Amino acid sequence: MGYPMAGHLAKAGHQVTVYNRTAVKAAAWVKEHGGTHRPTPAAAAEGAEIVFTCVGNDDDVRAVVAGEAGAFAGMARGAVLADHTTASAELAREMAALARQKGLGFLDAPVSGGQAGAVNGKLTIMVGGDPAIFDKVRPVMAHYGRAVTLMGPAGNGQLTKMVNQICIAGLVQALAEGLNFAMRAGLDPKLVVETIAKGAAQSWQMENRAHTMVEGKFEFGFAVDWMRKDLAICLAEARRNRSALPVTALVDQFYERVQERGGSRWDTSSLIHLLANP
Repeated sequence: MGYPMAGHLAKAGHQVTVYNRTAVKAAAWVKEHGGTHRPTPAAAAEGAEIVFTCVGNDDDVRAVVAGEAGAFAGMARGAVLADHTTASAELAREMAALARQKGLGFLDAPVSGGQAGAVNGKLTIMVGGDPAIFDKVRPVMAHYGRAVTLMGPAGNGQLTKMVNQICIAGLVQALAEGLNFAMRAGLDPKLVVETIAKGAAQSWQMENRAHTMVEGKFEFGFAVDWMRKDLAICLAEARRNRSALPVTALVDQFYERVQERGGSRWDTSSLIHLLANP
């Protein structure tokens, strides 16, 4: 997702330097968008007013941000790092504290909207951090975010993303059950969706995933592996704040079964595969 997000910054006229752990990807981005690429996060961050990161998990963030050759090592005092990774709230607070020690700004800014949202510049961005730092970075994030909202102090962006993933998990399972029911009842599932999408059942998942679910197409979108990573973060936070997440925990088990069937890289809408092929 970072590839098209950085592309929007270049198209808006910003001077962009990129780093990717797979150097060929960084070179491809430069060939397409211009700018430059560097061999380490620290080198890429040198001279930048704002640094954006988008990697896989907590350990990845620590490596590219706080490691010996991490972005913090190359940033000048007063610069800001905004992390778009979906990670833990604890990690966000840890990075914010380290940034303060170094005279830097930090925002946790996970996104929602998937690859299509990144490509089309219509991501929803949930941000945690200091309001003054947010005000500095918000206009830049607006190049690829249709909604960029400060949710509170460091960690609150990640907590909001957890709410997002909890809601999605339940919605996708309900949609899978409804569509499977429709097909087994002899209904035309596409006509059903066209009808109920005009009522209270309407959702992003229904509009963007229902037809491909009916067709059994899952080789695209947000991978089950990544969803399980996100749900693990949600469930761990729920244990800390004593929230009950019975549906989320159950759907996480369903995703584990999808993985066991070879669907690790399938889109999250593949929950219907379990119902269609019991």
